[in-house]
Amino acid sequence: MSTGAGAATADLTARGRDYPTIRQFTVFLENRVGELMGVVRRFEGSNVRIVALTISDSTECALVRFLLSDPEAGREILERAGLAIVESDLIGVELPMVAQPMLQVCTALLTAEVNITQVYPLLVRPNGRPAVALMVDNIEHGIETLASKGFHMINEDELQSFDPMT
Repeated sequence: MSTGAGAATADLTARGRDYPTIRQFTVFLENRVGELMGVVRRFEGSNVRIVALTISDSTECALVRFLLSDPEAGREILERAGLAIVESDLIGVELPMVAQPMLQVCTALLTAEVNITQVYPLLVRPNGRPAVALMVDNIEHGIETLASKGFHMINEDELQSFDPMT
């Protein structure tokens, strides 16, 4: 650990961030039968679980977006498979127990002028509550805004420690 001028960075994560984000991996696939199965099967026999998934397709290709329980091990698996991947930071946020939870999330971010560019549900509930993954145009401001409104952000440690069998 360094001291002096760089000492202020001691609390940053290995990724250089001191705020909770979750990593999304976007994989480019040919739009053919069985391509998704081939990627999903790569995680078989590992401790990496798919905790969220969305697909955007066109005639020739598909963009498959994954959130994984162990991003480091998941990246290794995807890279060993020779897949073209893009890594992005998203906000994982638990939804409040109200009639229209997404309305509260959207309202908080709109008030702060933070644009949502992607949203999809998590397949797991690390704390027993529904949650979504959000890609926004200003992640730092989005996290600060949601935190100030009392929302709980889900971090990668929560996704990794979640055991669906308990």
